[in-house]
Amino acid sequence: MKRSRLLMTIIIIGLLSYLTVSYFQTQNRLWETKKLASTAKIWGFLKYYHPNIGKDPFYWDKQLFTVLPQIKEAGNREELSKVYLELINSLGEVPNITIVDTIPADQYFNKNFNLAWISNEEIFSKELCTKLKFIEENRAQGDHYYVSSTPYVGNIQLKNEPLHNNFDWTKKEYRLLSLFKYWNIIEYFFPYKYQMDQNWDEVLLEMIPKFTNCQSEEEFHLAMLELVVKINDSHAGLRTCHTNQYFGLQWIPARFKIIDDQAIITGFYDRMLAEEDDLQIGDIVTKVDGKSISKILQERNKYIHASNASVKLRNAYNCIFNGSTDSLNIEFIREGKSHCKIIRRYPFSKFSPEKSNDPKWKILENNIGYVNMGILDRKDVPAMMDSLMNTKAIVFDVRNYPRGSMYDISNYLNEKPKEFVKFTIPNLNYPGKFTWTQSIKCGGKEGPKYNGQVVILVNETTQSHAEFTTMCLQTAPNAIVIGSQTSGADGNVSLLNIPGEFKSYMTGIGVFYPDSRETQRIGIIPDIEVKPTLEGIKAQKDEVLEKAIVVIKNTTDKGITQK
Repeated sequence: MKRSRLLMTIIIIGLLSYLTVSYFQTQNRLWETKKLASTAKIWGFLKYYHPNIGKDPFYWDKQLFTVLPQIKEAGNREELSKVYLELINSLGEVPNITIVDTIPADQYFNKNFNLAWISNEEIFSKELCTKLKFIEENRAQGDHYYVSSTPYVGNIQLKNEPLHNNFDWTKKEYRLLSLFKYWNIIEYFFPYKYQMDQNWDEVLLEMIPKFTNCQSEEEFHLAMLELVVKINDSHAGLRTCHTNQYFGLQWIPARFKIIDDQAIITGFYDRMLAEEDDLQIGDIVTKVDGKSISKILQERNKYIHASNASVKLRNAYNCIFNGSTDSLNIEFIREGKSHCKIIRRYPFSKFSPEKSNDPKWKILENNIGYVNMGILDRKDVPAMMDSLMNTKAIVFDVRNYPRGSMYDISNYLNEKPKEFVKFTIPNLNYPGKFTWTQSIKCGGKEGPKYNGQVVILVNETTQSHAEFTTMCLQTAPNAIVIGSQTSGADGNVSLLNIPGEFKSYMTGIGVFYPDSRETQRIGIIPDIEVKPTLEGIKAQKDEVLEKAIVVIKNTTDKGITQK
C-alpha cells in the first residue's frame, strides 16, 4: 500500500514538473513572438512616419538585422523598450513642426486606422510611448522615401525597396524581413484591412512562428502564400517556383467548375488529349487519388486567395487535379453511374486550345442585342451601338475582362451624367488613413440615345475593371444585372515586390458606390441570381444568358421599364 502511494506520489510530482516546464516553455515562446511582433510594428511605424529614415535603400533593412539580436536578449518590457529607444535616438532629432491638415474631417475614411498600440504602456515604457506619439504628431510630410502615389489614381507604388540579391532564406532575419515588410505595407496602405476575416495584428502573431521555424525553402514560400491569402483579396495572388512545385506543374487537359463539392468538367484546354482519356463535358469527379474534392479543398484552403467563397472555388483551378506525376486516378459519375479510371497529366505548354471565333456583338432571337465586353474595343463602340440601336434590349456580357469601353457606351445609355463610383485613397502624409474622393460620373454626352432594356451578365470571373464596368453600365435607366456574385476585388492594383523573390499584388484603392455601399468582398449584387447547374453544363447551355432572354421577353412584352 505504501509502495503504491509512493509510486503515485512520484508520478504526480513528475507530471507537475512536466507541466511546469511545459508552461514556462510556452510562456517563453509567447514572449519571443510578442517581442518580434512589437519589433515589426515599431520598425514599420518608423519606416513610414520618421522624417529621417531615407538614407539609402538598404539602410532600414540593415537596422532591422542589427536590432534583432538585441530584441532576442531583452528579458522584459523595460529592456525591450530600451532597445527601441536606442534605435529611435540613432535616427537623429525629429523636428517639432506644425502640421496643417487641409483635409476636412468628413473626408477621412478611418476604418483602417489604428495607432492606439503606440500608447499602450502595458507593452512599452512611458518614455517610449511618449517618443512614438511625438513622432506621430511630427511625422514625415511630402515626398516619402519608400512609397509614392500613382498619378491620377492614388494607389501606392513602392520605391527604394531593395530585393536583396544575396537573400538567404535559411537565415531567420531574412525570413522575418519578408514578413515584416509585407505586414506593414498591408497595415498602412491596404484600403480593405478592416474587412479581413482575421484581425491583422492576430495574423502577425500567428505567422511569426511559421516564418521563424521554416525547415525548407518550400515551407518558407508556402508561409508567404498563406500570409498573402489572409488579406482576403482576389487580386492578391502569389506564385513562385516553389508554390508551383507544391501544387504540381502537370495538368489534366480539361477545365472544371466546383459545384456542391464536386468537380464538373466544363470544357477542354486540349480537346484531342481529353478525348484520348474519354473525358466528357458534364463528368462529375468526386475523388482524386482517393481524396474527396471537399477534403482537397479543406487541406489547401489556406493557400487559395479570394475575396469571397465564389472566387475561392474559381481560384482552386490548380488545386484539384494538378500534381507532379504524369497520371492520376479519378472517381467520377457519368449518366448516373460511378466509374474509376486513370487519366493523364501534361505540362500546360503542351495544350493546343481551340481558337474562339465569337463575334464582338450580334443580334439574338427576338431582336435582342448581345455584346461580348471581353473582346469589344473602345473604337468598336460607335459601330456596335449603331448596329444594335433598334434592338429591344442589349445584353452586355461582363463575365470576362473588358477593354475600357464602358464610358463610351454609357454616353449612349444616359441623357445626363450620372454618378456611379467613388474611391478611398491612401494619405501618404498620415499613413494608415484614407480619404474619400469625389464621385465619378459617366454618360451624358450629346448624341443618339439607346432606349431599350439593358441587361448585364456577371459571375465570379467578373473582377476588378469588369466590376467597375458593371457599376458604370448599371446607371442606365432600365439596367438589370443577372448572374451570380462577382469577384469582390475592384480598384487599381499595386505591385508588391518583397525580398525572397516574392511578387504579389493588392487592391490599392477602395471602390464604393456613390452612397458609400461597399463592393470589396461583396462584389456586385445581381438583381436576379442565376448559377450554372449540372444539367445545364452537360447540355452545354448558357443558363445565365438564357435567363436574360426570358427576362427581356417578359419585361418588354409587358412594357415594364423598371427593375
